[in-house]
Amino acid sequence: MDGKIVNLKSKLEIYKAMTAGANFADCPVRDVMRGINGKWSPLLVMALAEKPYRFGELRRLVPDISQRMLTQTLHELQRDGYVHREVFPTKPPSVEYSLTDLGRSMFHPLYQLVQWAELNHEAVREARATFDAD
Repeated sequence: MDGKIVNLKSKLEIYKAMTAGANFADCPVRDVMRGINGKWSPLLVMALAEKPYRFGELRRLVPDISQRMLTQTLHELQRDGYVHREVFPTKPPSVEYSLTDLGRSMFHPLYQLVQWAELNHEAVREARATFDAD
């Protein structure tokens, strides 16, 4: 896709052609969004956009994330190419995480969405309450 704004029908036709008629499980938008829409992924990307962090620092920065979930989320972000993991030969070994170029390129759109969410959180909560009351 060349960045032009097209309607949904056109995009779906393009995705269908790209996947040779396969189902939309291979949709590029779904595929990419799946990796960054987890509960912890946006928060960790926001943190790593500030500076590289060691694992323990991230654990303290986000106190309600379990060690297992932090490890899993960082691993998924690393697998998708957003996060770089560097091991330092110390005793015991220390590990530092930072954003890759791809991760940094994703940060700005993610940050805009986070700002939008912060500005509109109360309106969304009110809409939910109104819907649930009906």
